Amino acid sequence: MSTDAFVGLGSNLEDPTGQLARAVTELASLPDTLLVAQSPFYASRPVGPQDQPDFVNGAAWLKTSLSAHILLDHLQNIERHHGRQRIRHWGPRTLDLDLLLFGQDLIDDARLTVPHKELPNRDFALQPLLDLNPDLILPDGRPLAELRRQCPDNSLRKLPPIDRSPFDSR
Repeated sequence: MSTDAFVGLGSNLEDPTGQLARAVTELASLPDTLLVAQSPFYASRPVGPQDQPDFVNGAAWLKTSLSAHILLDHLQNIERHHGRQRIRHWGPRTLDLDLLLFGQDLIDDARLTVPHKELPNRDFALQPLLDLNPDLILPDGRPLAELRRQCPDNSLRKLPPIDRSPFDSR
């Protein structure tokens, strides 16, 4: 059985757009997982400390037979492969991969909270999800489109498409 999983992507260091594009390619290579689609990328101000570059964000839609925790392990391995260091809360990073939604599951344990607890407050996560599927609904019944209308503005700016897709063999 496969589950629709939505992964938020973010970076503000070392070629952020390139970091996200490479991460999408790596997500497409995960075992027992199919990359359904990727969203456009967006630039936005950082959440938290403002003494860092703007972020580039996006989202990926996966169909996976992996459990949420095994998928999280893979996401964290990809982050490490990209040089992710957890030095400062909400600080700069080469790559951030967040499991935002995992089917209609509600998960809240020491390692993982799904849906992501800050999702309603993050236009840079909501908009890419809506680009992937405008009919997404949280497990509690709230439509993401409604959350997006109520979300604080973080100066979200859609970026032009990059030249290559994760499906290219280059």
